Amino acid sequence: MKKQGIQKAQIPNPALKGLEKLIGEWKTASTHPAIPNKLLPGISTFEWIEGGAFLKYHLEVDEKGFPVGIGIFGSDDATGEIFMLFFDERKISRKCEVSVEDNVVKWWRNVPGFSQQYSWTITDNGNTIIGNGELCEDGKTWKKDLDQVFTRVK
Repeated sequence: MKKQGIQKAQIPNPALKGLEKLIGEWKTASTHPAIPNKLLPGISTFEWIEGGAFLKYHLEVDEKGFPVGIGIFGSDDATGEIFMLFFDERKISRKCEVSVEDNVVKWWRNVPGFSQQYSWTITDNGNTIIGNGELCEDGKTWKKDLDQVFTRVK
């Protein structure tokens, strides 16, 4: 097989088009219930990889105890699903379901003992993202998790 054939698959994935507003570098300001009354700075980036076949998300919060993580967004054309595979420095690996509607990206995972749900609302002509997170450890009660404001780096 010729290696140059790989380039034929390095093209934009039409299922991920709704995520294009995320592309770029972002400063983040985070809050977390584990550290009340403290604003946690950080940085995130979103970039197309493999010619747009996938989207890579890098997340870093500048606070001890918050892991550096990487997410890869992809899709399944047969089901129409979008998902994110996430991995961080703690060797935590997760698969999250994703939805995109207008200017809101949601991602979630439902597993016994540690379910999560997040929403990113894109505002300010695409220059700000308001992120809200929740987690559920008992299968019933949702509580605050990481909240973030992303500000586009120009």
